[in-house]
Amino acid sequence: MLKKHHDKKFIFDFNQRIISNLNHDLDLEQFLLFKKMLINIKNKNHSVFLIGNGGSASIASHISIDLNKLNKIKTRTFNDPSWITCLSNDYGHKFWVSKALEFSVKKNDLVILISSSGKSENLIEAAKFAQLNQNKIITFTGFSGVNKLSKLGNLNFIVNSKSYNIIENIHQIWLTMMIDLIYGSPEYASNI
Repeated sequence: MLKKHHDKKFIFDFNQRIISNLNHDLDLEQFLLFKKMLINIKNKNHSVFLIGNGGSASIASHISIDLNKLNKIKTRTFNDPSWITCLSNDYGHKFWVSKALEFSVKKNDLVILISSSGKSENLIEAAKFAQLNQNKIITFTGFSGVNKLSKLGNLNFIVNSKSYNIIENIHQIWLTMMIDLIYGSPEYASNI
């Protein structure tokens, strides 16, 4: 009986943490600016690059597909193992993403970097490259407050939690919410 009570409490608490972070951590003004940036990218036929490591790479892939399929926005990820291992081997893990961007991104493309900790060196180097290339940068990070990666972003969405599962789930919810927000917006409908 004790174990069952513990499990129920854990599930309730986990859900409450998700709801709390969803409601308190999202800056609505920044989120609406993000929407405007994505619609602008679509209207000008530019591309969005979504990049993360591990679970964040999976989120990047999911969002890339939906932005392309539902919102008709050109997207790209760097999740192909051949691409990752080639560039890591040639330039080192720290620089493989910045090199991938160097070979692929154009000046007016948008770069979205997803890192729970905000400390991923390969994404920090990617942000530095994107800044030099005059790309707009959006970061999705977590843990607490401003971090190395978010200091380099034009728009930053930070989940105030120390739990990877909470952070990654909220990043995914925010990004899928953006896809649905764009899909249902009058600005989008008038341009398809």
